[in-house]
Amino acid sequence: MTRVNISSGSEWEPRIGYSRAVRIGNQIAVSGTTGAGDTLADQTRAALKTIEAALGEAGASLTDVIRTRMYLTDMSTWEEAALVHGEVFGEIRPASTILEVSSLIDKGLFIEIEADAVV
Repeated sequence: MTRVNISSGSEWEPRIGYSRAVRIGNQIAVSGTTGAGDTLADQTRAALKTIEAALGEAGASLTDVIRTRMYLTDMSTWEEAALVHGEVFGEIRPASTILEVSSLIDKGLFIEIEADAVV
C-alpha cells in the first residue's frame, strides 16, 4: 500500500521525525494537535480545525473520523472541551477518550487532540 505523509510545514516535523497525518490505504492517523487560543474552548476549536484540514489533505473529512483522543492538562475542565467536540462532530459521534496529562509541550496549552479516520 502507498504511504502518504501530510505535512503542516512545521520545522519540527523533519527534526523530530513525524507528520501531521499519515494515510496508508484507507486509514488515516492524525498526530496530536494543539491550537491557539486563550480558553480551552478556543484551543479545542482550533485543534479540530487543524485536524479537519489535515484530513482534507489526506482525502478525508470529519465524517470519516472513527476515534478521537483528547489530552487535557486539567480534567476538571473536561466538559468545556467535550462540548466543543460535540459541536464539531455532532451526529458523527466517533469513539472518544479524554485523558488528563501533567503538561503539554507548552505551558499555555490546555488540550492536545489525536484523530483516526477510515475512508
